Amino acid sequence: MSGIVARAELVAAKALLAAIVVLVFAAAVGRTFGHPLVWSVDVAQLLFVWVCFLGANRALRLKIHIGVDLFVRHLPRGTRHWVELGLAALTLAFLAALAVSGYRLTVLNWQRVYGDSGISYAWVTAAVPIGAAMLSITLVGHVVKALRSGGLVFYPDRSLDRSDSQLG
Repeated sequence: MSGIVARAELVAAKALLAAIVVLVFAAAVGRTFGHPLVWSVDVAQLLFVWVCFLGANRALRLKIHIGVDLFVRHLPRGTRHWVELGLAALTLAFLAALAVSGYRLTVLNWQRVYGDSGISYAWVTAAVPIGAAMLSITLVGHVVKALRSGGLVFYPDRSLDRSDSQLG
């Protein structure tokens, strides 16, 4: 099931990114010929917010977010496991606060029109609570897997190999 969701998420992100490119290109061509598409940049910005959350969730799913592990990589495996579980709990609390605040913002912006597009600004702000919920679900999946296996939440287990080449 999660493979289907991951593929659908990737297809959606690619489709939205392609739509952004087409919209921005069409706006540039339209301006060149004296017929600007004033709404296209607004829609492209709206889609970009959604692409960012889809990309963030994909990066979390694949455990490829940028991480600073200078301190934790030197911890024993068991200690690092518990540190990552604590960080996951803090991250989930942040995502919950983000989802609640994003939901409130979406409700407040329902009647507001986004630029010249005629679209409700709520479509922009809805990306925040929905994106935070997606990230939370993915993170909970990593936590459950880490609790079952004793593995790590944020880093692939191969990151524990201290023989890997390190920068600096």
